[in-house]
Amino acid sequence: MYKNKTIGVIIPAYNEESSIAYVLGDIPDCVDYIVVVDNNSTDSTAEKARLSGAKVVFQPLKGYGNACLKGMEYFDSKHLDIIVFLDGDYSDYPNELTLLIEPIISDGFDMVIGSRTIGNKQKGAMLPQAIFGNWLATTLIRLFWGYSFTDLGPFRAITADTLTSLKMEDKTYGWTVEMQIKAAQHSLRCTEIPVSYRKRIGKSKVTGTINGTIKASYIILWTIFRNAVIKY
Repeated sequence: MYKNKTIGVIIPAYNEESSIAYVLGDIPDCVDYIVVVDNNSTDSTAEKARLSGAKVVFQPLKGYGNACLKGMEYFDSKHLDIIVFLDGDYSDYPNELTLLIEPIISDGFDMVIGSRTIGNKQKGAMLPQAIFGNWLATTLIRLFWGYSFTDLGPFRAITADTLTSLKMEDKTYGWTVEMQIKAAQHSLRCTEIPVSYRKRIGKSKVTGTINGTIKASYIILWTIFRNAVIKY
């Protein structure tokens, strides 16, 4: 327990056998629970995660949001104070987790986004399409809801009660933007901190392919405009 807060980490993972042990090895000791959600991997991701000390649960339905929802379901009975989301590709720096949770503990924020945009990025870590997509999505959120974000980064922390109240639904690539839109809709106290970012181990399933980029872009924009239409 860190400063009297119980902390859990959810790591969605699909075919991350080359990186998952590094991710788990760098998570600070202040974390009480770690769950790796194996999103129907065809490699040894689950085995390596288990050998590295994580609890592994399986989500056969593919989709980033599906994996995150499964992780939340696992934590339902754990009575957590803070939940951190972290990718399994080792592009983020898990040891920076304490930087993410500190504004929640010390300043009462509801959600903290780890921003790669304002952080220290390794050259080539974020592809041009990812940089543009982040800029466009966060610009639209600011225009529609008046909340200023610089990134849709997956490395984020949120209080467990707040996360439950958002009633997250997206099952695919729209998960992160849905959370930020709902944070704005609920007038949550949000902030960003700069986080470091490096080239991931292996090839991105999203921005690493043309098809993945197009699909993710469509889902993210659809999520934004669908919620904007409901708003107005």
